Parts: sequence; structure tokens; C-alpha cells
Amino acid sequence: MEHAYGLYSHIRSNRIRSIFLLTGLFLLVYILVYAGALVVEAFLYGGDQLALIMLRAKSDFFLALPFATIGAIVWIAIAYFFNQSMIDAVSGGEEVTRKEQPRLYNLLENICISRGIPMPKLKVIDTDALNAFASGLNRRQYSVTVTTGLMQRLDDAEMEAVLGHELTHIRNGDVQMMVVAMVIAGVVSFFGEMVFRLFFQTGGSWRVGRSNGDRKGGGAVVAIVIAVVLIVIAWLLSQVIRMALSRSREYLADAGSVELTKNPDAMISALRKIEGRGELPGVNSAVMEMCIDNPRVGFSNLFDTHPSVESRIDKLVHFAGGHDPGPIALPPPEENADETAAPDSADTKAGPWSEPAPPETKSGPWGKA
Repeated sequence: MEHAYGLYSHIRSNRIRSIFLLTGLFLLVYILVYAGALVVEAFLYGGDQLALIMLRAKSDFFLALPFATIGAIVWIAIAYFFNQSMIDAVSGGEEVTRKEQPRLYNLLENICISRGIPMPKLKVIDTDALNAFASGLNRRQYSVTVTTGLMQRLDDAEMEAVLGHELTHIRNGDVQMMVVAMVIAGVVSFFGEMVFRLFFQTGGSWRVGRSNGDRKGGGAVVAIVIAVVLIVIAWLLSQVIRMALSRSREYLADAGSVELTKNPDAMISALRKIEGRGELPGVNSAVMEMCIDNPRVGFSNLFDTHPSVESRIDKLVHFAGGHDPGPIALPPPEENADETAAPDSADTKAGPWSEPAPPETKSGPWGKA
């Protein structure tokens, strides 16, 4: 009962946070727009006093306010309808069917059927990295993405535990939160880059403004400093928004996986194999934050979006009765592929209906006529 209460509280908290995050998105956009207005006015009227520059920037801000609001709404609409396409473009995920990936598809389908969970789309990233993530904003978009490296290194029980972890993120509403956070990161990056481009591309105008204007004021430098400070504040607020994505979501997803699979040891061994091997090449931080493990860390772990693997395993040991095997050493991908390919090859040739017979069988006493 206590677990259920905690889970429902987490889901309700996610909904409240989503509203807070969307409100914060507009606040960040407005801060960046005003910073941009300060930069423009400092370049055009560099010789004026700071008060006059800020007054003009305020007027520009209110003129740009409707366009900034519409731009933010359009960005949210695009993210709502095309977020999965954007994530797939960044990560390289491709949707697969039962025919293409029967083992993975059957594992996911069995969990969904046994627990009455709608079947999400299944996608695969071709990389040696060991990682997985869930994404989507509604039932039509929900998908679970795994890497080929994960499929090669994990056995069925471990893979089932990872799939249960990602299904729990969908069930708990964590995926919506992560997509919203990704949208906010994109908006901040876009507007911040636009302001800096404006800063460097209009440097000549600032020099002309200072030479032709009244040099008694000289508020341009201070105005630009204020603009830079505002941009930094916007970035810091975006990091605070990331931190609003409670790290407890990973603990709850681990617990949800154990609830679905009844196998805490599989979840622990999967985490042991994944730890330190999950870096997806060419993928930005926004997508990495959606993964089952994010090896990227912030300054003094201040901006970490995931609890450590050690702490997650510790909770599974103490609260789910699991057993920790300790760090697991894995062979390089090439060696692992060779080792796994050889038994498969031998098995397929040794069957009674295989044709033609392997060369080794011809060396026996029954191999001659």
C-alpha cells in the first residue's frame, strides 16, 4: 500500500511538474528576448546612458513579446507532434517488427500482455553501447529503444528487466517529463545562440554608434554585461528545471521492473553490465538523460540526472532482496560476437535435419561408404 501511495504521488507530482516546466519555458524565453534587446540597443546607441539603453530595450521587449510567445507555442506544438522523429534523428533509432527482432519483440510483448500494458513501438540503435530509453508524449507515440550492444550482452532475464524498467517510465509518466525538459533545453539553446550570433555579427554597428553618439553616457558595456548575466541566469534556470526531474524516477522504475518481472537479480546484473558502457556516440545530453543510465556527470555531480548505479543496486538489494554480484567485466564487442556466433553456428549444423552435414561428422566410422 505504501509503495502504491508513493507511485501515485510520483505520477501526480509529474503532472504538476509538467505544468511548472511549461510555464518556466515561457519565462526563460522572455529573459532571453530581453537580453537580446539589450544587446541590440547597446550596439546601436552605445554612447547613451545605461538608463536610456535599458528603456529602449524594454520598449523592444514589449514589441517582440507577442512574437516570442507565438514562437514558443509553435516550438511546443512541433515538439508535441514530431518529438519522436527528432529523437530518432538524433539517436539513430529505427523501428523494428517481430520478424526483424523476434527475441526482443517477444520479451516486450510478453510483459505487456501479462500486465495489461499497451504495447509501445520497439526501436533499435545500431551501436556497441549498452543503453535503453523510453520516449513519447501519448499512447500513439510511446516507444522503447534499445541498443544492439545491449541485446548482445544481456541474457533474456536481464533484457526483460530493462524492458520492464522502460515500461515503468511510460506507466509513471516520466517520459512526458523528459520530453518537455528536452524541449526547454532546445529553446534555451536556440535563443541563446541567436543572441550570441547577434552579438558578434553587429559589432560594427556598435562601434559606429559609439563614435557618433554622446560618449558621456557609455552605458553599452554595462548593458552587454547585464545581457550576458541574463543569458547565464536563463541557462542556470534551465539546469534547475532539469534538476526538477526527480532522481527518484530511476529508483521507482527499477522497483517497477522488479514488480513486473519478479526478478530483482536480473535488474541488478543488467545494471552491472550497463554501468560505464552506456555512452551513445553523437547523442546530446537531452537524449542521454532519458536513458536507463547516463554516464555523463555535471560539476561535482550537481547536475546529475541519474542516481549512481551503486545506490540503485543498494536499494534493490535492501528493499527487493536482490543479490549484487559486484562489477561485471565484459569482453570487447568483437570477442563477444565471435563467442556468441560460434555456438549458434555449431548448433544449426549439428541438428538431425541439417543439410549438408558438417565436415567433422565425416571423420567418424560411419562417414565412409
